[in-house]
Amino acid sequence: STPTPALQRLHSLTGSTVDDAIYFTYKEKPWKLPTVLRWRNIIVFILLHLGALYGLILISSTSPSTLAWSEYSGNPGACLVVRLHMGKMEADPLYLRCDILHAFSLSMCMQKNIYEWVRDHCLHHKYVCTDADPHNASRGFFFSHIGWLLVQEHPDCAEKKQKLSLSDLTTDKVVMFQKRHYVVSMLVLWFLVPTLVPWYFWGESLVVGCFVPGLLRHVAVLNATWLVNSVAQMWGNRPYDKNINPRENKFVSFSLNIQMCVIIFLFIYFSRFLNGKTSVLSIKLSFTCFNQCLSPYCFSVMSYHHHHQISSLSLFKNDLLH
Repeated sequence: STPTPALQRLHSLTGSTVDDAIYFTYKEKPWKLPTVLRWRNIIVFILLHLGALYGLILISSTSPSTLAWSEYSGNPGACLVVRLHMGKMEADPLYLRCDILHAFSLSMCMQKNIYEWVRDHCLHHKYVCTDADPHNASRGFFFSHIGWLLVQEHPDCAEKKQKLSLSDLTTDKVVMFQKRHYVVSMLVLWFLVPTLVPWYFWGESLVVGCFVPGLLRHVAVLNATWLVNSVAQMWGNRPYDKNINPRENKFVSFSLNIQMCVIIFLFIYFSRFLNGKTSVLSIKLSFTCFNQCLSPYCFSVMSYHHHHQISSLSLFKNDLLH
């Protein structure tokens, strides 16, 4: 079938041709390979979640200032990375300043460096719900939520990853600087800063600083982000295209906003239409504008809205009716 203009734009966004897209040529292969566990990741995530549980116990003895700091420092850079690099904003006059803030905030979230995050996100949208999708929802809830980080990636995923065009990232000095120094920046911004700021400025105990704005904040943001890969792929309505897997799930939207972990656009809408808006339909649980105003990175988001691409309403109506 002939791809719609929306799909053509979506696949041009990932630096590929429409003919190479999952919708037309890629066929998922049966899963027959043995699962290779990544024990280092398994141990790390077990320890992180145990630390987060202890952080929940400490909340009753945590000062309001520390709780507010936990919420503030939990505001991730994932949504801004999508806006900046997936949206091709390099022509924006504020691009460099936005780029630096995104590198800073993504290190604070410990959700990979910008290069790897954008690469995996492109791969996910291009081959959604197939073996080439890093967090393939067809392999079940646990795999798409966290399991994909605990096992070796599928060979199809590794193969398609090498074919992505990411020249705009490799020529970006900020992106490559963060990639080279990610471990150091992550340790400082993800753990030391959230832990030491409450202790130094208002006398919070180091134990509380470690487990509440440190581990509890991190695990809450991680799971809120993972909901987009798991719950939003399995439960919810499909108002734009009944034939695609991603769903519009109000619980996920609400959870993301509560954690200041807004992806900005609903995954389902971006999967069908290239559009800078969150949705064409009315979504009452979206607090995106509220969060953007509170965000320390709001100027970059406002800059994005000045330059972003929007699919026409006629395109949306045509695809919705057909």
